[in-house]
Amino acid sequence: MPTSHQKLESHSLKFVIMILFVASIGGLVEIAPLFTIDNTIERVEGMRPYTPLELAGRDIYVREGCYACHSQMIRTMKSDIDRYGSFSLAAESMYDHPFQWGSKRTGPDLARVGGKYSDSWHLAHLVAPRDVVQGSVMPGYGFLAATPLDVARMPAALKAQTRVGVPYTAEQIEKAELDTIWQADSEAENEDALFARYGEKVNVRDFDGNKELVSEMDALIAYLQMLGTLVDVKALEKEDVVR
Repeated sequence: MPTSHQKLESHSLKFVIMILFVASIGGLVEIAPLFTIDNTIERVEGMRPYTPLELAGRDIYVREGCYACHSQMIRTMKSDIDRYGSFSLAAESMYDHPFQWGSKRTGPDLARVGGKYSDSWHLAHLVAPRDVVQGSVMPGYGFLAATPLDVARMPAALKAQTRVGVPYTAEQIEKAELDTIWQADSEAENEDALFARYGEKVNVRDFDGNKELVSEMDALIAYLQMLGTLVDVKALEKEDVVR
């Protein structure tokens, strides 16, 4: 005598309907939590949207495929923490579209690389990686230093980010082109305007050593030097917030 399951399998239409029903339940279980995402990602002090120069650098980072060899997610394992620093928080990626977590590590994790090396180190490493790290398989990106950054596109870039939830203000979008130039020029004395729009944790200086040009290298180094510097994770650990 055929079982109920065998009877179901013998009727293709019923079987397809049952598959769709079960798959729908699984889909709802995965999708439903996304409607409460603001509650599941704990906001932490210090997080802010990228400055226009940092955002441009991140776009270059993605464009050049750096994510294929570098992750930006330090796991909670002791080996990760000992090598790269405090483990990553979900809130640190809240303005990343797409996020750069990854799992491939041909090169080191970059989640907390900001401030670890000088601008000149990053410049030398990006221009000629093997001159700095023996045996590196990373390609050189010296052309970035000679490539002018397209600052005119930054207002549109910030506006596009607002469509996926990044809370840029109308003023930040309006001033994006100027802010991009000002952040790469410490002699312009516009730090106060940048700090007013993005907070005081903004690196303002000539990143690539060429004061005559705001280059794609300026943007990429500005992005790298920001990574992992916005949130005081050690203070949070002491307060038992991230445990």
